Amino acid sequence: MLDVIWSVAAFVVAIGVLISFHEFGHFWVARRLGVKVLRYSVGFGKPLWRRVGADGVEYVIAALPLGGYVKMLDEREGDVPPADAPRAFNRQAPWRRIAIVSAGPAANFLMAFVAYWIVYVAGIAGLKPIIDAPAPNTLAAAAGLQEGDTIIALNGEPVPTFQVLRTELIELALASEQVLLDVQPRLGPARKQWLPLAGARVDPEYLFEDLGINPVQPVIPPVLSEVVPGESAAAAGFQAGDRLLAYRGAGGAGDVLRSWQQWATYLRAHPGDVVEVDVQRGDQQQSLTVIIGREQRDDGTALGRFGARVDVPDGLWDNLTTEHRLSFWAAAPAAAAQTARMSALTLKMMYRMVLGDVSVKNVTGPIQIAQFAGYTASIGLVSFLSFIAIMSVSLAVLNLLPVPVLDGGHLLYYTVEMVKGSPLSERAQVVGQQVGLTLLVALMGLAFYNDILRLIN
Repeated sequence: MLDVIWSVAAFVVAIGVLISFHEFGHFWVARRLGVKVLRYSVGFGKPLWRRVGADGVEYVIAALPLGGYVKMLDEREGDVPPADAPRAFNRQAPWRRIAIVSAGPAANFLMAFVAYWIVYVAGIAGLKPIIDAPAPNTLAAAAGLQEGDTIIALNGEPVPTFQVLRTELIELALASEQVLLDVQPRLGPARKQWLPLAGARVDPEYLFEDLGINPVQPVIPPVLSEVVPGESAAAAGFQAGDRLLAYRGAGGAGDVLRSWQQWATYLRAHPGDVVEVDVQRGDQQQSLTVIIGREQRDDGTALGRFGARVDVPDGLWDNLTTEHRLSFWAAAPAAAAQTARMSALTLKMMYRMVLGDVSVKNVTGPIQIAQFAGYTASIGLVSFLSFIAIMSVSLAVLNLLPVPVLDGGHLLYYTVEMVKGSPLSERAQVVGQQVGLTLLVALMGLAFYNDILRLIN
């Protein structure tokens, strides 16, 4: 229950900051260009708090924290006193309206830049870019990469952490490029290694499975700390405290279990199999027979499920973590580059989603966003700021899409008006708003559906 409260609180803070900054962009530019602002609202629905400032603007915090708006004087929405008519939004030249509308996404890009700047100066903790043994028949295995190899650079660009490695590989895979790796093996001199990316599925859920690139992991003892009721392990009689010693699958083939990762790898590849497992329980040994559960994936394949968890010993990852930190001045261009990179990556992912190369299940809704918010906030301020930066870029890019009801749709209308010398007809604008609203509702429905499906699974 406390986790839920924490996630909701972190979500409200994150969304509140993002929306406030976005709407402040509209508000600030509108005021600077002489447009009269009537209301500045964070959230929709019933006002929880309101105040009329000395500037005559009504400031509102509303009950539904999934958006916000800046209401400006507009003759299309009501009567306007003749003295105020020059300050009405609809009376402004198209370039002024474009400036006001684009200021919201611009404010989010600026917010992402500042957040990344702070993060780089404070230092980003992450895993060292050391890879685990590539699975057979993967691109990394075919290229000759081995367990313990450290990826120093991609196409000459330094790779400080595995998280950076992951992001850049996704970006390069979307372009179907091959990448030149600078590799430092565990023993011996550094070398350069080509890694072809063509043929790998670009969906992040499957990309690294095809590549065979995963972070090296310390050995986690195969001692169960929890058995999930209703899952395969519970049905087979496994209990918390059991140490898994060995397994025998179909035909008697098996192995001694030296780590939890070894068992997890076997499980994933053998859904539905009947496996005999030797277990140490207290001072006694026994054998239990388990039918490995099955989890269906979007591509039609299945993964094995066991339904148990293990505790990770304290300090287990200490030798595999690092911190990427930049000076105050060096962090500025790095923050700008990261903002641009994440913007481009978001657009590429959207494009590939339209083509069907990336599953629409990657669309996240407020439930999963709240979970991410709570998780990053629980780690620390730097992680939460990284989350804010990513969300701010996503909000800016989404709002710039040329879809009516979004900022990008309004920018499209005003650009057409500048080109043709007159506004679009009222009917064309109404139809556009209806289409845009339909698309937005469909997107929100998909996001909620994905969230609910993840919770069920």
